[in-house]
Amino acid sequence: MADGLRLSYDRGLMTMTSDFESLERIRRDTPGVESVLHFNNAGSALPPEIVVETVTGHIRREATIGGYEAADEASDRLEAVYASLARLLGAEADQIAVVENATRAWDMAVYGYPFERGDRVLTVRAEYVSNVIALLQLERRLGIEVVLIDDDKNGQIDLAHLERELEIGAAMVAMTHAPTNGGLINPAETVGQLCAQYGAFYVLDACQSVGQVPVDVEGIGCDVLSGTGRKYLRGPRGTGFLFAGPRALERIEPPFLDLHAADWVDDRRYEIRADARRFENWEANYAGKLGLGAAVDYALDVGIEAGSTRLRGLGESLRSQLSALDGVSVHDKGVARGGIVTFAVDTVDSEDVKAELSADAMNVSTSPASHARFDLPHRGLPTLVRASVHYYNTESEVDRFVEAVAQIRAGKTPST
Repeated sequence: MADGLRLSYDRGLMTMTSDFESLERIRRDTPGVESVLHFNNAGSALPPEIVVETVTGHIRREATIGGYEAADEASDRLEAVYASLARLLGAEADQIAVVENATRAWDMAVYGYPFERGDRVLTVRAEYVSNVIALLQLERRLGIEVVLIDDDKNGQIDLAHLERELEIGAAMVAMTHAPTNGGLINPAETVGQLCAQYGAFYVLDACQSVGQVPVDVEGIGCDVLSGTGRKYLRGPRGTGFLFAGPRALERIEPPFLDLHAADWVDDRRYEIRADARRFENWEANYAGKLGLGAAVDYALDVGIEAGSTRLRGLGESLRSQLSALDGVSVHDKGVARGGIVTFAVDTVDSEDVKAELSADAMNVSTSPASHARFDLPHRGLPTLVRASVHYYNTESEVDRFVEAVAQIRAGKTPST
């Protein structure tokens, strides 16, 4: 497929050179690129054809021979999904659970953690809105204390502040690796080293980072990692996964159990299974799980390093070109940045910018200030436009997009 993908820099932009046909092949594998300029990969990326075929093929088998029978027929392929995810994350297959989305994966771990009243949980300004809401509910319900770690001068987690709070004591550090509302990539490995030094349980939300940058759970040192299929892995919606390391499997009893997560061993007794599949439930989207496996295998074949280098190069190009436009401000933070680019257009509401671009078949999203209260209002920012590139996007698409934004800023529709 895309083995041997070779990348080089040309005028500061990322391009494919002697193996340029690899990009062409990837775009042929991605039918959606013919109809839209898709810069909403942080929302849901365009899947490759193999993912579409895998999902629809299994549904056809369910319709032909029955749902249970189709699952039995695909049992080896379903098991292989765990091995693929383990390879992607640098984990073991028995440390992987496949669930319906990243938020539910995160919830199953954090709500199941044996908190005691007064336990401190350290989190960050970049933390995802659903995670913050869950922590605030646990604060109210269990009497834990949620402590906000500030940003440093570069806009990433302030490691000195984190260490001061860890010295005071903390049961858990819950951090989003790459936020939904900007290009920041937090220093997950350094945070992991500090958590290990002070004995804090480490939960990493990698929803936006898995597939966008290389992620290795051993190198990061996290106890729990949650992720999704639909974003940078280019898998189906409604698929997510959880990595649960040794300490997680020792400490966490999932808040919900069923006959898949536990065995009913006596009339009044059950036993929770030993592996990470304790976080799953019996009924599952088998077509989606197979599609997730196909997406992971595709990403591994392209090469996570190669794909990340390309999409991050495209992100920097987009950031630079938008910053050069009069009346357009880019608001990404951090030392390391990825393919998510957030910006605002003077005198034009971000939702209106999104609508104008959509009318010209250019897909973006917005990041509402209400979904990032620790971050955007803190910086005095309103809702931002979020453009997120992937390795299958092109330099010419970046140029077209920037020109469209310039037209909007000038009070013209992009197509005029």
